Amino acid sequence: MTSAPLAARLDIPSGPLFFPVTAFGPDGSVDLDTYRTHVRRGVEAGAAAVFACCGTGEFHALTPEEFDACVRAAVETAAGRVPVVAGAGYGTALAVRYARLAEAAGADGLLAMPPYLVVAGQEGLLRHYRELAAATTLPVVVYQRDNAVFTPETVVELARTDGIVGLKDGLGDLDLMQRVVSAVRTEAPGDFLYFNGLPTAEQTQLAYRALGVTLYSSAVCCFAPEIALAFHRALRDGDDDTAHTLLDGFYRPFVELRARGRGYAVALVKAGVRLRGLDVGEVRPPLQEPAADHVKQLAEVIDRGYALLEETT
Repeated sequence: MTSAPLAARLDIPSGPLFFPVTAFGPDGSVDLDTYRTHVRRGVEAGAAAVFACCGTGEFHALTPEEFDACVRAAVETAAGRVPVVAGAGYGTALAVRYARLAEAAGADGLLAMPPYLVVAGQEGLLRHYRELAAATTLPVVVYQRDNAVFTPETVVELARTDGIVGLKDGLGDLDLMQRVVSAVRTEAPGDFLYFNGLPTAEQTQLAYRALGVTLYSSAVCCFAPEIALAFHRALRDGDDDTAHTLLDGFYRPFVELRARGRGYAVALVKAGVRLRGLDVGEVRPPLQEPAADHVKQLAEVIDRGYALLEETT
């Protein structure tokens, strides 16, 4: 854990947010050595933070013991260079357990995943996240998606809650996000953070940037960090020509390929890491590996992305 507050370290992002995959060996067990290599490469490439054991990291498939080992490995590998944020989820009691494991492992913050399965009302959701925030000293970013969708009024209450520092949006309703940002700005002014957390967030980041949302997750950072960093620089510098070139020639084809299989937001990313030379193993069930033809197409998309990168530099 580092001494600087998480919100301050992320307020002006130096790069995309890195969500590493979790490496598994041939026998299916966690491969910590390969995981450390994967995390190190992302940090050295220029990622602004490591989000360990979150969606791309197959949080749902990890035991508490595996989660603890991976978060510790990420913290040790990052070595304070960037903050490490760990996932926490399921029902309130288990989310608290994971949060405390992350705190003991040295994490700098938590990404609060949606509660398991249940579709709860706003009052119940608010109670869940408040209990999670009160369980540790770690700052919490709440992840909006699926069965955890908030009204602007609820987000105002989240922003007023000690320990909750931000909202990551995986829903993609820009009208709702605009109303959320406006409500928090007027009713709970402060340093509340917003993240674009849609799959392959680069595809929508130009729109989110217009709302003032500068932070976004980057699965592409897992297997093509140079492309991810080039796109981030283009956004930062207002270089829309480069951003559009990468969107048209790389990100859109990747997103269209990702849409061809269930679970590809994780499985295709993991295949990309393997294609780039690091054997992080397969996804765990219930996810499944991409079709061989889709992996071949992914290799072509990656090659095209790097060719475009050479043309734009």
